[in-house]
Amino acid sequence: MLHAECYPQEKRSLPFPERWPRTSKFALSACAAAVAELVTFPLDLTKTRLQIQGEAAVGRYGPAAGRAVPYRGMLRTAAGIVQEEGLLKLWQGATPAVYRHIVYSGVRMVTYEHIRDSVLGRAEDESFPLWRSVVGGMSAGAIGQFFASPTDLVKVQMQMEGKRRLEGKPLRFRGVHHAFVKILSEGGIRGLWAGWVPNVQRAALVNMGDLTTYDSVKHFLLLNTPLQDNSVTHSIASVCSGLVAAILGTPADVVKTRIMNQPRDKQGRGLLYKSSADCLIQAIQGEGFISLYKGFLPTWMRMAPWSLVFWLTYEQIRRICGVSSF
Repeated sequence: MLHAECYPQEKRSLPFPERWPRTSKFALSACAAAVAELVTFPLDLTKTRLQIQGEAAVGRYGPAAGRAVPYRGMLRTAAGIVQEEGLLKLWQGATPAVYRHIVYSGVRMVTYEHIRDSVLGRAEDESFPLWRSVVGGMSAGAIGQFFASPTDLVKVQMQMEGKRRLEGKPLRFRGVHHAFVKILSEGGIRGLWAGWVPNVQRAALVNMGDLTTYDSVKHFLLLNTPLQDNSVTHSIASVCSGLVAAILGTPADVVKTRIMNQPRDKQGRGLLYKSSADCLIQAIQGEGFISLYKGFLPTWMRMAPWSLVFWLTYEQIRRICGVSSF
């Protein structure tokens, strides 16, 4: 009886990460993601602008879709944003991007660890077989992105506001809250999840590259080399994960960005593309297969430092807070 009475007090005396492990991991991953997002956001804005340029479907839609924008490389696009819109516009849309990563990274990290440690389980030597890591990474990315899709929609549309100003079009949103309210009023709840299918597809591919590669490379190094579980190992694994994630995720990212940014009718239906498959076909037919890798360089240049900053920050925060290594 005495033991039963003492247990709740003993449980309350435990550190927060031990009492609420999943909540702690959610919060820690959200903090690490917010830091990484703010550091690398200008590259994300540049990537989004590059993916929209030269859109074949816009030309077929007519003058109402906007005038054509000349092709510019990554550096010229970034320099053009600074010259034409101002330095701070490189962070336009950063607020919903941070909101998105709080939800997205928090959910995906907790989900992946739960799948790895509780659902699929590790092998006897504590390794996590590649096929299980692929299933876990894709599932975690898809679930996390589905919940975060409304914030991603707002981020993409706000990133294009500077371009609309230069084209002489009226701005659509006054801020993040106004963007959410306007999208909700025009398209309903369904409108907030516009483009969620390619969004989830991209997230599944990106996390197959990011989570799967990081986890696999890190544990391969720990099991087969003299390297220890430290910043060197984390850095090597994060660089590999950023490259693989960019290669796998860029085509789906191009499709996602175009579907989210297309004009819509009063029912919230897209005017340029019927589906992600239709967008994919139009892009290949109108611009060639290479168009699916528009913005690859800034995507990779962003994913590499993002992955590096995120994983180093996340692993260090976990260590400081007394949570076991990822």
